[in-house]
Amino acid sequence: MSEQDFRSLASQDLVAAEEGVAGPGPFRKDLFKDKVVLITGGGTGLGRSLALRLAHLGARIVAGSRNEENLRKVCEEVRAAGSEASYRVTNVRDATQASQLVAEAWDRFGRLDGVVNDAAGNFLARTQDISPKGFQAVVETVLHGTFYVTQAAGQRWLREKRVGSVLNVVTTYAWTGSAFLVPSAAAKAGVLALTRSLAVEWARHGIRLNAIAPGPIPTAGAWGHLVPGSGMEEMVKEHLPVGRFGKHADFCDLGAFLLSDAAGYITGECVVVDGGEWLVGNSFQMLRQLPPEFWEEMASARKGHKGS
Repeated sequence: MSEQDFRSLASQDLVAAEEGVAGPGPFRKDLFKDKVVLITGGGTGLGRSLALRLAHLGARIVAGSRNEENLRKVCEEVRAAGSEASYRVTNVRDATQASQLVAEAWDRFGRLDGVVNDAAGNFLARTQDISPKGFQAVVETVLHGTFYVTQAAGQRWLREKRVGSVLNVVTTYAWTGSAFLVPSAAAKAGVLALTRSLAVEWARHGIRLNAIAPGPIPTAGAWGHLVPGSGMEEMVKEHLPVGRFGKHADFCDLGAFLLSDAAGYITGECVVVDGGEWLVGNSFQMLRQLPPEFWEEMASARKGHKGS
């Protein structure tokens, strides 16, 4: 599904979802005054929205992703919110690039207080149709990338005896698994284990690690790949106990809290923000009812996209 098709199918939900991030929300405006937060995947989607929320709370932002145009735009938005911003084009699958992104924070602002690992990759597929490269791409982005960025930040914090906070974005199927999303499920489960492991290992050094498991929240990127069509979109919405999709502010307000000093006694936690979805079963389970023709079309579409 192209971005144009996605916007025509779900434009109302997307607009509604993105409302409310251009401001401090329920927090005082100086909550992150003088602090620096690095966000991978910070050029689009939830990463961009969290960057804007934190900017309105006084944080200076370092954004990283592979798309320079998106990074430039979000930095302009952060500056328009009255804060400072820097970016570095980064493929977090490369350990050297991940380390250079972390160094950008110190080079530009002289400090780093928080890290948000939001860079991700995902696609729907029958596992028998996934190529080794497809599996590798998701796992290296989600799991390896999170490790590389977190390790680089942690090494600097430990060396300089500084405190810090890491927020990792996972999913509820990190602990339940999910059919047709095997690369992402495996990678996110690894990130959750990494979060809890380092929360214990680094706790005495004042370094906290937590995770958020968001439910269905429309974004112009991942949403079109994971909810392919208006019919499935309505089915997902009806499945949610709260009867609506999540908003970016739902994610951003929780993220800001967990990164802030107000959550200083919280570490190793994974907080679910999904409107009760995981309690009634992950929405992706309904994919088991789809005919083989659907998956064949999805596989053909992926091959066509690669060739374009």
